[in-house]
Amino acid sequence: GDVKMSARMLKLEQLWEDRQIRFDVSESELLVRPGEVIIDRLLNIEDTKGNNGERGKMHVSNLRIVWECIDRRKINLSIGYKCILSISIRRTNSKLAGHTESLNILTKFNGTQFEFIFTNLVTGSPRLFSTVQSVYRSYQTSKLYREVKLRGALLNNKQLSLLPLEQVYDQVFGVFNLSNDQGSPGTFVITNVRVVWFSDMNDLYNISLPYLQMKGVKTRDSKFGLALILETLGSSGGYTLGFHMDPVEKLKDAAKQIESLHRVFRASPIFGVEYEYEDISDPVEHSSAQVEPLEEGDESEVIDAKHRSDAFVLYFADSNKEMDREPVFSQELGLAIEKLPDGVTLKDIWSVT
Repeated sequence: GDVKMSARMLKLEQLWEDRQIRFDVSESELLVRPGEVIIDRLLNIEDTKGNNGERGKMHVSNLRIVWECIDRRKINLSIGYKCILSISIRRTNSKLAGHTESLNILTKFNGTQFEFIFTNLVTGSPRLFSTVQSVYRSYQTSKLYREVKLRGALLNNKQLSLLPLEQVYDQVFGVFNLSNDQGSPGTFVITNVRVVWFSDMNDLYNISLPYLQMKGVKTRDSKFGLALILETLGSSGGYTLGFHMDPVEKLKDAAKQIESLHRVFRASPIFGVEYEYEDISDPVEHSSAQVEPLEEGDESEVIDAKHRSDAFVLYFADSNKEMDREPVFSQELGLAIEKLPDGVTLKDIWSVT
């Protein structure tokens, strides 16, 4: 049991789906993780920027957008919502749909801006725009489920403002935050998605710590007596937060309860992204073949075995290039060319498509 639990904990610590952009991922990385839900599937979507002329399918989940090429399944994209800078609609030229309106997604990952352009090949259907924009908006407005928040506007009339999917399990009074020498008296609110502590003196002196960012719960001795320690993951700052309360039994009970709710959450995470799919009856869109669910392995033949090792080059956003790079002489071409980005060769540029 413990080994299974620690493997699952590790898997959740490595949550990457909403915070990374990945190109041409393996079959297993396309599968949904615990707590990930597919909100919409669209069958006729072209990746107009990187694979113009190729029909693909898109899955919109509560963490990311996945696009897969239908004929060559090894060609795919996974775009986490946390990387998105802006979403807009703009005119593009698609090989399959001609001049049309497409969804333009500007992103940033590891300091590089990438741009993605998707075209719905079902003309006249607004579904691509409406689904992606609504789900992304819901992701943006539900950060407290997923991110540590210090000194936020968390209270209303001395009561915690609850999130839509949140339930309070316990409220513990007389909890001292040990982050300064005196220890500040305050209150714990323990819920199904986070632990919140706020000061009795100042509503804005508080912390909201989601289980998603919690590394562990332990007790240890401090100069105040036994302390309850909450640790956050490195990805959210690696904080170590100490609290003290009397009597010791009360502290141990609180630690046990937080640990237990943390474990339940790990097994079945709540990411907080809610989306009511307005049932757009779109006969044009649904008349195409039924989309296969993302969870099941698809045994369709893989035509291109060659892996595009540098597919990312295709998606560079123009904004990465503030000015032309200096010209250099290319031995291969026998003429002057603009200096290539680090690590990119002429062969790469010719072979990515």
